[in-house]
Amino acid sequence: MDIESEKDRIQSFVDRGNYHAAINLSISAMNEGRRNEDQSVVDMFLGIIKAIVQTMTDEFGSKV
Repeated sequence: MDIESEKDRIQSFVDRGNYHAAINLSISAMNEGRRNEDQSVVDMFLGIIKAIVQTMTDEFGSKV
């Protein structure tokens, strides 16, 4: 997997508001890291998932 290319691909979905696809791609990339026993890749894509969730929270969450 080309990590930078995958990150760009995921970001393109976030930019278009397709969070479902962005999270699914992030989970797939994270799982590839798990299969390859590469914890740094796992952690990176978990961080990307967290960032997507934060974006969704900012956009759709209550403004209290």
